[in-house]
Amino acid sequence: MKADQLVSVFRQFRPRLLDHLPGYSRQHFTADLSAGLTVGFVALPLAMTFAIASGLPPQSGLFTAIIAGFLISLLGGSSVQIGGPAGAFIVVVYAIVERYGVPNLLIATACAGVLMMIMGALRLGNLIRLIPISIVSGFTSGIAVLIGLSQIKEFFGLSGPALPAEFFAKLAALWSMLPTINWTTVGLGVVCLAIIVSWPKSNQSQASLFGRAFSRMPGSLVAIVLSTVAVSMLQLPVETVGQRFGAIPTGLPMPSFPDFDWGTVQFLVGPIITIALLGSIESLLCARVADGLTKERHDPNQELIAQGVANIASPLFGGFCATGTIARTVTNIKSGARTPVAGMVHALALLAIVLGAAPLAEMIPLVSLAATALVVAYNMGEWHSFANMKQYSPPYRITLLTTFALTVIIDITVAVEVGLLLAGIFFIRRMSQLTKVEHVSREELEAEGIDTKHLINTEVKRLTGVLFFGAVSKIEPLLDPRRKFAPVVVLDLTALLAIDSTGIDAIKTLDESLAARGVELRLTHIRPVVLSTMTRWGLISHFGEKRVFPTLRGALGLA
Repeated sequence: MKADQLVSVFRQFRPRLLDHLPGYSRQHFTADLSAGLTVGFVALPLAMTFAIASGLPPQSGLFTAIIAGFLISLLGGSSVQIGGPAGAFIVVVYAIVERYGVPNLLIATACAGVLMMIMGALRLGNLIRLIPISIVSGFTSGIAVLIGLSQIKEFFGLSGPALPAEFFAKLAALWSMLPTINWTTVGLGVVCLAIIVSWPKSNQSQASLFGRAFSRMPGSLVAIVLSTVAVSMLQLPVETVGQRFGAIPTGLPMPSFPDFDWGTVQFLVGPIITIALLGSIESLLCARVADGLTKERHDPNQELIAQGVANIASPLFGGFCATGTIARTVTNIKSGARTPVAGMVHALALLAIVLGAAPLAEMIPLVSLAATALVVAYNMGEWHSFANMKQYSPPYRITLLTTFALTVIIDITVAVEVGLLLAGIFFIRRMSQLTKVEHVSREELEAEGIDTKHLINTEVKRLTGVLFFGAVSKIEPLLDPRRKFAPVVVLDLTALLAIDSTGIDAIKTLDESLAARGVELRLTHIRPVVLSTMTRWGLISHFGEKRVFPTLRGALGLA
C-alpha cells in the first residue's frame, strides 16, 4: 500500500472526542471532572495490583494507566470507555515475562499495538465482535481461575521463588510452599476481602456530605489504605511493596525504545497475536457494555486504532499492554461522565498521584493487593454460565468447557483457536442440517395452483437452505446411477439462500451425471444473490438460457 493510500485509509477514522468538542460546556466539564477523579481513585489500586500479579513492578501498572488510559480516551471510538491495564492480561503477561523476560514483553506489546492498528485500518472491528459468547465466557472464566491461583502465594504469605507459568507446575510449587504460611498475612488478607466486599454504598443518601464522599471511595482503595496504616502502626510482619520492589518513581520515565531485532520478534509471534486478539476482544466487549448503558454506539474500528496507538506508546514509558476495562468504564458512566474528557482526567489524576504520593505506595502490604485481585477474578468469571449449563445446547457446552479447560491448563491462544475451530465445526454442522433436497409431490404442486395433468415426464426437486462445502453431501443421493428419474428434472431454488463455489461445482456435477443418463436438469426461481454467484462462477452459462427459468411454471413448460 502506497503512503498516500495509507493516509486516505486513516482519514476515514475520527476520534469520538471531536464529535463532543462543538458545544462542550462548563456543565459537561464539571461532570467529566467529577467522574474522572472518581475513576482515578478506582484505577489506582487496580493498576498496581494488575502489574504485581503480572510479575512486574507496581509503577508499570501506573504508567500503563496514565499513558494508555489517556490515549485511549483521546483517540478512541467510544465516549466513555476507560482504558488501562486489565485483569484479563495478568495470565498472558506473567507467562511472557516468565518465558521471554520484560524487554521482550515490551516488544510484543508494541508489535501487538501495530497489529491492532492494522486491524482497525482494515475495518475488522465488526468481525472481532462476532466471536461466539461461549468462547468469550470460557476463556474469561479460565483467566479468572488462573488469576485467583496466582494470588494464593501473596494472600497466604508463602515464601519461595516466583511461581511458574504452567498450571500443574504452579500447583506443585504452591503445595511445596504450604508449610511457610504466614497467619498474620492471612488474617490481614481476610480483613481486606471483607472490606472490599462489604464496603457501604447503599446508605449514601442518608449520610452526611463527608460520609457520602467517603462511602463512594472504592472498597479496594479503602482496604489498601487501612491495611497500610495497620501494618505501619502495629509493625505487622507482612511483606510490603517497598520490600519487594523498592522505591516507586515520583514521575514518568523518559520514553525509550526496547532493544529490537527481527530475530527476537520471530519467537514472539504467538504472544503478539495473543495480546492483540485479547486486547481487541476485551476493548470491544467493554465498548458494547458502555453502549448498552449510554444508548450510544461506538466505532469499533476507531477503537482498535486507539488501542493500537496506546499499546505502542505504553511500552516506551515502561508500561505494558492495555485495553478497555469494564469495571472502570461502568464506574465512569455511573459517576456522570459525558465525554472522553473524563477518561483523560482519570489518567491525569493518576499522574498527579504518582508525582505527589508515590513514596506512600511503598508501605502498601502485598496481601491487600492480592485481596483486590481475588475480588477482580471472582467478578470477571462467567460463573452463571456454568450454573446454567443444562439450559444450553450441547455445542455451546462443549465449546465453553473446552475453551475454559484449555485456557487453564495450556494457553489462552490455544484455547481461542480450538474454540473457534469447534464453533466453526458446529456452525457448519448446523447449517448443513438446515440444507435439504426434497421431492415436490403433485399434491404440493396443485396446492400452488399448477395443473399436473401434463407433467408425466417431469419431476420437481426443491433445494432449501445454504449449499456450501459443508452441505453438498445432501446432493450426493441424486448422483446414484441406480436411481430412476423422469426425463426432465426441475430444481426449484426458491428457498436456496446462498451458494459457494463447492455448491456450484456440485450442481454442475449433478447436471453432468443426469445428462449421462439422458435426464435434462432445469433451474428455476433463483434468488438474485444466488444468481449473481452462479453467473460469476460460470454455472448459468453452463446451463444456457434454455434451461434456466424465472418461474416454476416456465420450467415445467406451462407458461
